[in-house]
Amino acid sequence: MSEPEKKPPQRLSPVFTFLNAGLSGMAATCVVHPMDVIKNRIQLQEGKTSIGTVIGSIIKNEGLLRFYSGLSAGLVRQATYTTVRLGIYNQLQEYWRQTHTGKPNFGILSLMAATAGSMGAFVGTPAEVALVRMTADGRLPKDQRRNYKNVFHAFAIIVRDEGVTALWRGSVATMGRAVVVNISQLATYSQAKFFIASKLQMEDGLKLHFLASMLSGFLTTFNSMPFDIAKTRIQNLKSTGKPPGMLTVLLSIIKTEGVTALWKGFLPTYCRIGPHTVLTLIINEQIVKLYRQYLAEN
Repeated sequence: MSEPEKKPPQRLSPVFTFLNAGLSGMAATCVVHPMDVIKNRIQLQEGKTSIGTVIGSIIKNEGLLRFYSGLSAGLVRQATYTTVRLGIYNQLQEYWRQTHTGKPNFGILSLMAATAGSMGAFVGTPAEVALVRMTADGRLPKDQRRNYKNVFHAFAIIVRDEGVTALWRGSVATMGRAVVVNISQLATYSQAKFFIASKLQMEDGLKLHFLASMLSGFLTTFNSMPFDIAKTRIQNLKSTGKPPGMLTVLLSIIKTEGVTALWKGFLPTYCRIGPHTVLTLIINEQIVKLYRQYLAEN
């Protein structure tokens, strides 16, 4: 007797998918935000510096609470960027499961991830601009600090002083980075999960999710750092004129600081992206698993 055909899992509602995406990203950000502060400080420093020097300087001159400066912007960024990009990516995968029998290949996964990432980045750019400025504020002389009270105060001051378009400063660089990040993170995670499960005969669970997300986090960090540094430099500028383009900034960094400067702050960036990738994807997967169990029982 032939085995009964396995039915695809019940389709998750878009509302659940998007809420889960945003909450997963926000929960992970609460843990790794200090590394975001350190990463931005290092990337804005034109000379050589170390993670230890930056940490010591912040503790000595600004206090421990400075490691959570800009947290409100980080959370709003996740509530916009991650909600959109991970929500769209998961919805595209849900659609594929309902309409196809096999798994999507890496090319299809990459297209899904690039689409989701670019759309999420555009929506999240204002919070990204505020985040970069708030985390970098402490390195400026006191008379030059912006002293944003929170992300919404930052939005208001930026619009007042620089115009509403300044909220999307560096959006091209941000979207370019997002395409690289989401292909490296989401598509690689999906492919790595399938590869590890099939080759190592590993069941779907926490161990599989952890291994796939660690690999995904490393590739994401390496591939996205040049775009991340360009984006950070552009978004930290306070100017009402047209900001420099991503290519201009990248060439300037290579000319004045050397090509290795494009990966300046790799360790704190990986210490931020790696755990954030692991936590976001694991939390997201576990919530989906629990929700599917709930649907099956009710």
